[in-house]
Amino acid sequence: MNKSTVADSREKALLFVGAALEKKASDLVLLHVTDFTSIADYFLICSGRSDRQVQSIAQGVQEAADHSGIATTSIEGVSRGHWILIDFGDVIVHIFYQPVREFYDLDGLWADAARVELPEPYSTLVNQFRFVAEQHP
Repeated sequence: MNKSTVADSREKALLFVGAALEKKASDLVLLHVTDFTSIADYFLICSGRSDRQVQSIAQGVQEAADHSGIATTSIEGVSRGHWILIDFGDVIVHIFYQPVREFYDLDGLWADAARVELPEPYSTLVNQFRFVAEQHP
């Protein structure tokens, strides 16, 4: 097994942000959840417009992890492509088919968590790939 080349959980989360955006993930948010839960430091939440796109985003994130030597703790939901959860220990990636995301409303559930301000070019890409109007400031 390769040793991870990623120094910390923020850097790891940003790696996954980039991988998701390469697959045109929409409505991407990165939440810093350390103050609210012990299960992870960051939640990455994003959407796809179809089950195939959701699966493609998940594959891109997984490939970025593999390339960087980051171990996956668990992955769930790949076969249906409606809600794929990839657990990397300190970073948990949630990739939703948009209607499913609206139903479960993780954004609302974790509304008190700090949204991470993304560096360029990620912040510009996030704004380009908006699917729904911003619900939380």
